Amino acid sequence: MLCQHCQKNEATTHVKTMINGDYAEYRLCAECAHELGYDNMFPDFTTDFGGLLGSFLSAALPARSGATHCKLCGSTMNDIKKTGKVGCSECYETFFSELMPTIRSIHGNTDHIGKRPVIEYEKVDDDVKKEQGESLDDLKAQLKQAIEDENFERAAELRDKIKEMEA
Repeated sequence: MLCQHCQKNEATTHVKTMINGDYAEYRLCAECAHELGYDNMFPDFTTDFGGLLGSFLSAALPARSGATHCKLCGSTMNDIKKTGKVGCSECYETFFSELMPTIRSIHGNTDHIGKRPVIEYEKVDDDVKKEQGESLDDLKAQLKQAIEDENFERAAELRDKIKEMEA
């Protein structure tokens, strides 16, 4: 069977994915599997003789590998593979070409699609106290700010208060 990605080489890798409830199967050649990040799904099962003695030797011996280190936190790609955690934001730029295939294979995409974080506001009681005795212009300014902050519940309260005052 031919590779479903390039349609040229013989498929040697069979990939099954379930992303957001959508099931998909792919048959890929070795080159396309590597390109798409499916070449090594279990990196922790590789033999790592460097970690055999762990932290005992790591402090005593200087780094002899030519591994790239993050300028900010000093992490290497091997550190990220071992822990499964990226050291800092600079690591994403330093190890971009190595991280993207893995992120793509895990998430199915490299662009974030999701909800925005919830913005915590001060107590509503304090805002209600401030509103009492405020002018129509002040309330309209607060309404505009609430809409910009995407606090639509507060914006609805302010809209109703403005309608009451205008009536």
